[in-house]
Amino acid sequence: MSGTSSASRSKPGSARPGPVLGLTGGIASGKSTVSAILAELGCRVICADKLAREVVEPGTPGLAAVAARFGDDALGPDGRLDRARMAKRVFADPGARRDLEAILHPLIREAFAAEVRRIRAAAPGAVIVYDAPLLIEAGAQRAVDLVLVVAVDEAEQVRRLVARDGLSESQARARIRAQMPLDERLRHADVIIDGTLPRERIRDRLKEVLAGLARP
Repeated sequence: MSGTSSASRSKPGSARPGPVLGLTGGIASGKSTVSAILAELGCRVICADKLAREVVEPGTPGLAAVAARFGDDALGPDGRLDRARMAKRVFADPGARRDLEAILHPLIREAFAAEVRRIRAAAPGAVIVYDAPLLIEAGAQRAVDLVLVVAVDEAEQVRRLVARDGLSESQARARIRAQMPLDERLRHADVIIDGTLPRERIRDRLKEVLAGLARP
């Protein structure tokens, strides 16, 4: 379960800041749809994937650390991280994936905290959503007030991946099983969102969640 975000702790006599929600889910679960709806409902969404790209931009300590660990073949001709090559490498090598995560996760946590501070300065009461596929794997559930897990079963994930990405069934299952199992994600969930629901029903469910946060 989630802890209390340091970003949401207020000083004596100050207005209480809005909560920080962690949003996660497996591949093809519908997490992106949930994230988009939360933004429509007025939440300020911080995207972990965007932060992950920013911390390895050319000239950053993050990119230098990746190149030092994985060699210059981690970079493309333009000096940027070759994401496709690195994705294949870490997908096939769990040790390489752990090494990459050990580099990136602390940098992403720092970038997330900076984004929270920036949003809080402009809108102290805003509900912040941290959209993070690896929220739990990175231990970031401890930095949020509530964990939302978007859940669908493996058969539905396979169906979506085959239809969306043109993968074979075996390729789809390999991608799914490279991630944290759903039952493990659900052990950390404060709120479970059924990713198979129609968009309007998901929206209604999220409105209920946000209304509950507003109650004293």
